[in-house]
Amino acid sequence: MQALVYNGPGQKNLEDRQKPVLQTPTDAVIKVTRTTICGTDLHILKGDVPTCQPGTVLGHEGVGIVDSVGTGVTSFKPGDRVLISCITACGRCEYCRKGMYSHCTTGGWILGNSIDGTQAEFVRIPHADTSLYPIPPGADEEALVMLSDILPTGFECGVLNGKVQPGSTVAIVGSGPIGLAALLTAQLYSPSEIIMIDLDDNRLAVGKRFGATATINSANGKAADKVMQLTGGRGVDTAIEAVGIPATFELCTTIVAPGGTVANVGVHGVKADLHLEKLWSHNITITTGLVDTVSTPMLLKTVQSRQIDAAQLITHRFKLQEILQAYDTFGKAAETRALKVIIEA
Repeated sequence: MQALVYNGPGQKNLEDRQKPVLQTPTDAVIKVTRTTICGTDLHILKGDVPTCQPGTVLGHEGVGIVDSVGTGVTSFKPGDRVLISCITACGRCEYCRKGMYSHCTTGGWILGNSIDGTQAEFVRIPHADTSLYPIPPGADEEALVMLSDILPTGFECGVLNGKVQPGSTVAIVGSGPIGLAALLTAQLYSPSEIIMIDLDDNRLAVGKRFGATATINSANGKAADKVMQLTGGRGVDTAIEAVGIPATFELCTTIVAPGGTVANVGVHGVKADLHLEKLWSHNITITTGLVDTVSTPMLLKTVQSRQIDAAQLITHRFKLQEILQAYDTFGKAAETRALKVIIEA
């Protein structure tokens, strides 16, 4: 089969690899029909994720058709159409029993990280019964790719961790796919204001179209001042960090109101300063974490009922043979106006 292989920082190639085989009774092998590229894949290529070793097939999102299952798989059979979760969960360990699937002792975020991932014609999924979801008949499979990772990530790590409530004020720093996913799902809780902050006017325009009440281009370094103007000098109840660099994290801690929450979603590869000399008395909460995907069943119903239009996040489409071009397009989003790219295997 063909697969996109990480060969060290800055190096990736479309290569011929052996089709994966079942290794344990709870495995399934999935024929991938559609996958995508995540900002986390770009972090891997920058060398920010040392757990991903050279030789690993990248990708942790996608939909496909069950090719084979182990003898311990009871919920799926060959031919079933399935949504692949970015998080692998055994459902039995201490962390899984707490709903913290991202910390599963034999799973978590392993696809495209510590084991081969979904940017290939086939992928092996451990703990298949609790790491796959059946696709309803007639569902838009391209839209469902957004449910592998970015929608539950934006919702759980941004909206839920950020304690977004009716009437609250929210700032989302980063108007890329994750920030926009947080924007779409935050509206389920009817906040009074959602302010999108980014360097890219095109992405800010998309944010406005998706429901942001205000947008701020932070290129002039005065984004914090503008947020204070919009909030009467108070700051926001929830500041969602959706980029993963020190400047955006520090901006979130600057614009959060007393008693508010900074919800970190971005993947950070270097240290960021925490100015406790300013924040120690502000009663703020800072949350971090990987997505657990506990919200995926609910979001699946919400997308199916069109309460959330996940398909509008898709801007480009490629074949697997064009995946290097897809990476180039996704990596130059400011020029190409790319949000999420669909790769058809």
